[in-house]
Amino acid sequence: MNIFTRSYYTYRRALKALRLFLLAAGPGIIVMVADNDAGGITTYTVTGAKYGFHLLWFLVLLGPMAYYVQEMTVRLGAVTKRGHAEAIFSSFGLFWGWFSLLDLVLTDWLTMITEFIGMTAAMSIFHVPIALTVLFVWIIMGAMILSGRYWTWEKIALLFVVLNLIYIPAAFMVHPSIKDIAFNSLVPHLPPGGFTNDLFFLLMANIGTTIAPWMLFFQQSSVVDKGLHEKDIVFGKLDTALGSVFTVVVAMVLIIVTGMLLHGMRVESAAEAAIRVMPVSRTIGVLLAVGLFDAGLLGAICISLASSWAFGEIFGWAHSLNNKVKEAPWFYAYYFFTLILAGAVVMIPRAPLVLITLFVQVIATTLLPAALVFLILLLNDKKTMGDRVNTLWQNVINIGIVAVIIVVSTMYGVSTAFPNVFK
Repeated sequence: MNIFTRSYYTYRRALKALRLFLLAAGPGIIVMVADNDAGGITTYTVTGAKYGFHLLWFLVLLGPMAYYVQEMTVRLGAVTKRGHAEAIFSSFGLFWGWFSLLDLVLTDWLTMITEFIGMTAAMSIFHVPIALTVLFVWIIMGAMILSGRYWTWEKIALLFVVLNLIYIPAAFMVHPSIKDIAFNSLVPHLPPGGFTNDLFFLLMANIGTTIAPWMLFFQQSSVVDKGLHEKDIVFGKLDTALGSVFTVVVAMVLIIVTGMLLHGMRVESAAEAAIRVMPVSRTIGVLLAVGLFDAGLLGAICISLASSWAFGEIFGWAHSLNNKVKEAPWFYAYYFFTLILAGAVVMIPRAPLVLITLFVQVIATTLLPAALVFLILLLNDKKTMGDRVNTLWQNVINIGIVAVIIVVSTMYGVSTAFPNVFK
């Protein structure tokens, strides 16, 4: 076989692998980019304004952490053909099943509120009334889920994923020092002032917006609804890895932009950051505002489905996006119930919306260890997973992630109860 023949067959194999990847891709990229939701965008902008580039290294570490957690849901969904809620009920019984489900419902509902907060705040910059924004979002999300096909829903969601990358040009427009980022900001260190309550709060919020309970439920159910099999796991893991890269890139971009333009200013939300940037660069300010709306919409799209899938699995309802409304009435009813309820909260006068946005990330981090423990136990069940059980190194890494989250959560609790401990 000559070199041209070998090259031809190599090209054909690569092309076939690419086609298979594109068919399997979607759940990982969507869940990871949706992870940079409205609450996440607010967290990153507040972090950048307060600490500049000092926590960039921390954001880089969160990317691999999110990947190692989420790739477990790919394997679990592809092997068991069951969503995360159903897997927990089946393996751990009613008590722990309901515990995990109520955990999900609480965090999802609160997080859905933050998505609407972000979207309405973003559109308010362009003088769009809150009620009109909420109605517009209800129509978009309703139309997406009523399309009647998982593949249609996924393609639309991927369009919003691409729009989420609108932040990236802003990083080049502020002309950051590449040398400073590479040799100083990416080296682990504490920001000026050391350990403080504010630092712990933002560390918790950044973890909470990078790894959240709803992500576990969403990606596993998405893998099942899409119909991925064990042979697709390698592509599902690549899909998740690519998504985690996008997550980190967008987070770093926001830290860089706000660190360059707003460092030292008191910023409480992503919308406020966009408004403050407008006088300096209207283009960047518009990018931040449009990106915030898209982030909230993408997050709401995924989070609402995570809860609906979970309830469908537990109550035995038909719960696939491939089902028509008549075939899965309770699945769609619950979806619209959570959607309408979350949007209605945002329209309550004088609700503490900014405070809700930041505290949701902290709550998610506090409840996350329990969800991760269930996931790790499921991935170590030889009877369920067969050859797809966690390896030793996967267990070491994932148990280490749980330990870090527990330690950080505990330290934050101590700093809250005893405010002078870390000052």
